[in-house]
Amino acid sequence: MCLLAWSSAPALAVRVKDLASVKGVRGNQLVGYGLVVGLNGTGDGNKSPFTTQGLANMLKNIGMAVNEADIKVKNVAGVMVTATLPPFIKAGQTLDVTLSSLGDASSLQGGTLVVTPLKGLDEEIYAMAQGPITIGGFKTSGPVADGSQDNHLTVARIPAGATVEKEVPVSFGGKNEITLSLHNPDFTTVSRLTSAINTFLHGPFAKATDGATVSVAVPDTFREQEIQLLANLETLEVDPDSIAKVVVDERTGTIVMGENVRIGKLALSHGTLSIQVTPDPNQIGKEMIGKPLTEEMVRAMTAEMAASAGPPQEQRVIQLSPGVTLGELVRALNSVGAAPRDLIAIFQAIKAAGAMQAELTII
Repeated sequence: MCLLAWSSAPALAVRVKDLASVKGVRGNQLVGYGLVVGLNGTGDGNKSPFTTQGLANMLKNIGMAVNEADIKVKNVAGVMVTATLPPFIKAGQTLDVTLSSLGDASSLQGGTLVVTPLKGLDEEIYAMAQGPITIGGFKTSGPVADGSQDNHLTVARIPAGATVEKEVPVSFGGKNEITLSLHNPDFTTVSRLTSAINTFLHGPFAKATDGATVSVAVPDTFREQEIQLLANLETLEVDPDSIAKVVVDERTGTIVMGENVRIGKLALSHGTLSIQVTPDPNQIGKEMIGKPLTEEMVRAMTAEMAASAGPPQEQRVIQLSPGVTLGELVRALNSVGAAPRDLIAIFQAIKAAGAMQAELTII
């Protein structure tokens, strides 16, 4: 079991540039269809008509008229080429591209991508891709090799394989307002971000419009200097808040939890394991001083003693106080040899019983 937990120490301040993004500053997805040539018999077969048609069209564009029906090659593969156009990138700069096989090619190793236009969602061409590809994997064969394979042979990359032909204009000059959007929406965090900006600008220039958005009016002192304003705002530090949440990966046994996760009063039995989260006995005694012992108190005390009874060598008992953190509960469970599957089942049961005031996510 791999357990990751944030400590109960005060949260560390985080820069605004790590918490939020500026509206309008984002990447754009590019896509195109291309051909990879030069394969060693590992390309698409005749059952991939788009590869044959694409090859015929490419040859026609370079002045070679061929009959599509006569094309029978195995060293060509049709691929989908994808890339992300970052903000502020200029014409002439390069992008990394990813190639994914569309047909029944067994490997793209050793191939070269023929010049491929990459288009945006507006059908405009923004980049051109071409070059030798790299897959980072290999496949052995032959009388000695066992045919083993590492990585994925039908997905490849071309570092700096595309050249930007058209820019996406993004300008902040002359703006009267700048909008910041939190990566993780939270009312407390957005309120702290608003206060930090207003403190820095010495006035009510920032306003939170919802749990993830802060609108900042550009002060007169920063007119025509919006980039400088953004640079100053990015360096501000804010203490982000977070909800009480537990994430469990059932396949790997990994548990990640926040510092705000607490366990309420409960009694749980799981196999030979017994868990009791009850108030401090000394505190109970202080509360009962001077009070008559009622029949309900006697029944409650009797039931609690019966629940904790049992052969010590057969039943493992853990007693904790209310308000204990989930991390302390996990450490206690690990101390008695609880398995990862036991922890996951226990967390689910505690959440279902309402004793865990936190969001439980199982992936």
